[in-house]
Amino acid sequence: MEYRNIAIIAHVDHGKTTLVDGLLKQTLKLGHGEEIAERAMDSNDLERERGITILAKNTAVEYNGVKINIVDTPGHADFGGEVERVLGMVDGCLVLVDAAEGPMPQTRFVLRKAIELGLKPIVVINKIDRNDARPEEVVNLTFDLMAELGANDDQLDFPILYAIAREGKAYKDLNAPTEDMHELFDMVLEHIPAPKVDLDAPFQMLVTNLDYNEYLGRIVLGRVNRGVVKKGEFVQLMHKDGTMTKTRVVQPFTHMGLRRIEIDQVGAGDIVALAGIEDAQIGETVADLADPEALPIITVDEPTVSMIFQPNTSPFAGKEGKYVTSRHINDRLKREVMTNVSLKVEEIRPDEFKVSGRGELHLSILLETMRREGYEVQVGAPQVIIREIDGEKHEPIEHLVIDVPEQHSSTVIGVLGARKGQMVNMEPQGTRTRVEFKIPSRALFGFRTQFLSMTQGEGIMSHIFDGYAPWAGELKTRQNGSLVSMEDGVAFAYSIWKLQDRGSFFIDAGQDVYVGMIVGENAREQDMNVNVCKNKKLTNVRSSGADEALTLIPPKRMSLEDALEYISEDELVELTPQSIRLRKKVLNPSFRK
Repeated sequence: MEYRNIAIIAHVDHGKTTLVDGLLKQTLKLGHGEEIAERAMDSNDLERERGITILAKNTAVEYNGVKINIVDTPGHADFGGEVERVLGMVDGCLVLVDAAEGPMPQTRFVLRKAIELGLKPIVVINKIDRNDARPEEVVNLTFDLMAELGANDDQLDFPILYAIAREGKAYKDLNAPTEDMHELFDMVLEHIPAPKVDLDAPFQMLVTNLDYNEYLGRIVLGRVNRGVVKKGEFVQLMHKDGTMTKTRVVQPFTHMGLRRIEIDQVGAGDIVALAGIEDAQIGETVADLADPEALPIITVDEPTVSMIFQPNTSPFAGKEGKYVTSRHINDRLKREVMTNVSLKVEEIRPDEFKVSGRGELHLSILLETMRREGYEVQVGAPQVIIREIDGEKHEPIEHLVIDVPEQHSSTVIGVLGARKGQMVNMEPQGTRTRVEFKIPSRALFGFRTQFLSMTQGEGIMSHIFDGYAPWAGELKTRQNGSLVSMEDGVAFAYSIWKLQDRGSFFIDAGQDVYVGMIVGENAREQDMNVNVCKNKKLTNVRSSGADEALTLIPPKRMSLEDALEYISEDELVELTPQSIRLRKKVLNPSFRK
């Protein structure tokens, strides 16, 4: 069979997964009862809730007798490790760009990787039905970006399509729209090169992804580089350290639509899954038994942010979770490192693990997943990973792009300047302004919430790791102290009402609290110990309804990202399957002074 292998790459929210939906709906002769849900490729709960792709996944469609393998990649910078490893499986890419926003930071990052690998791009200008769409201008900006990233003449001579992915339409000519995506398929067959196939050579495949099945055990995914492998055949698994293990292919699979299909043999050019290769890791090679030859190991960029993970030690530990010991956390983190290539785990002490990743979101998705699986864990504030270059301290720098209504731009620029940000570009776009900054990664911890309130929810910000630069000096990002409980017990509405003018609360009346738990944010700079467990003393004269009615300001609900952004050096976030609590590292107030 003839193949085409393509990846869909774009900035977050530019419509990759929706485009895949459109492609699947048009080519699949769906079996009985199989329906394609909206964003069919976003299969796990977190992806569906947040509307972002976290894991790279592949599907396949058949068009005019050619099998097209499609890889849907994440658009968020923190999941760059997912993108880097899957680009090696494909020969071309669909670069999706929003018709109004134009190329954004993540487009630049993924495109740089694709150009370095020599992939042939097809540019798809999506969302051309937007009122503020500017397709011609966006095509020019995309061309400029590719030229800046060092694309060769063949890559710069890219074909262009205009799409409304949500409606399942893609066409070449803006003035002659079609009702489906057949022009996109034709363009893929015409412009994306077919993989070089040598079926007679010894078998060779690089492991680019791992999956697990209760019946079959570990499943390895990748593209067959050359040769053929049959069901039941013995192969060599070539490890990163140069050792080899003889193992057997229990069952090969190929992909069609959203399903894996069992077949007797798989061959060069196809993206396949093999069951039975138990000890495989990402980046290792499955090779012919008689003539094994290793492929180059996948390299991904280094992590930039780390956090300390510990078992929960609060007075409420073990009440809600199923897995609460350091051994449970250690086993879970070891499992995660097998599939999450850009994550690093270091055991500092038996009950303390330093987990390093691409950014706050990368680590918070891991924490949220663990929490839902029944783990209890407490984590410290995110720290950037410092490097020493030529005897000088260097820190990670982000390329930040903000898009704000004109009237808020000066306020935001002022705040970012105070956080050591350097403005590199500014351009007005109608009633909005787009500003680009180079800014230390640590300056962005806790900035998103402040940014949304400054721009009244209308600002858009996105950032991507840009390299290392000399240490920018001390930074003070949090202005206010915390309100810390000084009693164990239940929080009373009366005490919260009495303390409302001191700051804003994170807890409801009736919630259990313990000494050292952070119950709110102080209106001033210092921390303040408060007693929220004091109730109104009732007598014959003072009945509960005699005073004015207690009107409580609704508490501030903290998401996991908000909590991680909020905490300072001496604070921790406590995570259980049902709760997210903030606490001081040292609970006893007399030891904190």
